[in-house]
Amino acid sequence: MSSEEAPSTDLITLTRHVLNDQIRLGSAATGDLTLLLTAIQVTSKFIATNVRKARLINLVGLAGETNVQGEEQKKLDVLSNDIMVNALRASGKTAVLVSEELENAIIIEEKHRGKYCVVFDPLDGSSNIDAGVNIGTIFGIYQVRPDSTGSLEDVLRPGSEMVAAGYTMYGSSANLVLSTGSGVNGYTLDAALGEFILTHPNITIPQRGKIYSFNEGNAMYFHAPVTAYLNSIKFPAPPKTPYSARYIGSMVADVHRTLLYGGIFGYPNDKKSKNGKLRLLYEAFPMAFLTEQAGGIATTGTKRILDIVPTNIHERCSVFLGSRDDVQDVIKFFKEVPSDVK
Repeated sequence: MSSEEAPSTDLITLTRHVLNDQIRLGSAATGDLTLLLTAIQVTSKFIATNVRKARLINLVGLAGETNVQGEEQKKLDVLSNDIMVNALRASGKTAVLVSEELENAIIIEEKHRGKYCVVFDPLDGSSNIDAGVNIGTIFGIYQVRPDSTGSLEDVLRPGSEMVAAGYTMYGSSANLVLSTGSGVNGYTLDAALGEFILTHPNITIPQRGKIYSFNEGNAMYFHAPVTAYLNSIKFPAPPKTPYSARYIGSMVADVHRTLLYGGIFGYPNDKKSKNGKLRLLYEAFPMAFLTEQAGGIATTGTKRILDIVPTNIHERCSVFLGSRDDVQDVIKFFKEVPSDVK
């Protein structure tokens, strides 16, 4: 008789988990958020499938190229955007959509309009796809204001007002990490079942880590507090040991590792990118939301990211997020080291 452990027969799928949350809310729950999250997981499965076969079906070419039939070939991030927009509109639960790929917000027509707004980066890190590096979809969800039917003002609000946020990472497996405001859970796509299965319940980021994740190719442009902080963890006074550097260049992958192992992820503003590089609404806000829900901190160095009030949908900001003690060290350097910002 085989000593191998039998597979679990009590599978907790993402749909089941979200439905349990709905049941727990009782009469206060309408089921709309559940249906919206179902639409998001369907898009994640669709994108995961296309990412896996992108090279085989020529999805890595530039948008605007044509094939021998004269048909326009869509770049993978453009295709991912179309998948997201169509699925979210068809769900009937959205009022406003903001995408990294689109210059303007989409206001959903009345017959399909719901009470949620979704901000998203359909395929973060897509420039890495040829190298086989993990990429992902990032999303955040707001509820429209009580007196609104869906306008730009419904998304130009602090990240602390989001009702849910998450990302799906596409790599050796497809992992969906989600928070609806009561902790963070991670799910892995079982391709045979076509379902996201709960594999990382109640993700809690360690109080302190030993990994830092910065693009040090920009080190010559860093402001003094950032340089001083990095020197403190790379050349610590004995008996402390230096941190390990891990930088993938795909925000989803770097943040995923930081959530699981601890440490710090940083993409600061600098002398070259005065406002930072990461987008506030659909990159910084969702990742800050998840980080705080997992017990960590997310800051610009001087203020909490989730307290920022956006002024436009593609605004950028400085980002430091991760283990509580590590990020507090960064905040301390910003208070103590004289700034060289002119």
